[in-house]
Amino acid sequence: MRRLAWFAIAAIAVIGLAALALGAAFGGPGDHRAIRVSAAVALAVQLVAFVVMTLARPGSTFAAWGIGMLLRLGALAVMGFLGLRALALPATAAMISLVTFLFLTTLVEPLLLKT
Repeated sequence: MRRLAWFAIAAIAVIGLAALALGAAFGGPGDHRAIRVSAAVALAVQLVAFVVMTLARPGSTFAAWGIGMLLRLGALAVMGFLGLRALALPATAAMISLVTFLFLTTLVEPLLLKT
């Protein structure tokens, strides 16, 4: 539980900083809303993926990592095919921000899995 809390704090910090940078780059109508929605989706997906990794048995780390990657890919597909239209989000800002958030928080994940 402690690692999950630290990961959540790190992920929120990374996503927040990236959201500020993306907010400066995207200023069109609805772009900031799209960035916020993507941030929430990325945080939820990353927390689930991190829990999967922490619950994995020592011999099944690669399988757990694969499940996490499938979760991330699934989130991108659902957002791209369903979420954009259902939430009336600008596609460019929403998808670029979601990919950015998922990528950056995936880089943080191994640092907290070792502890």
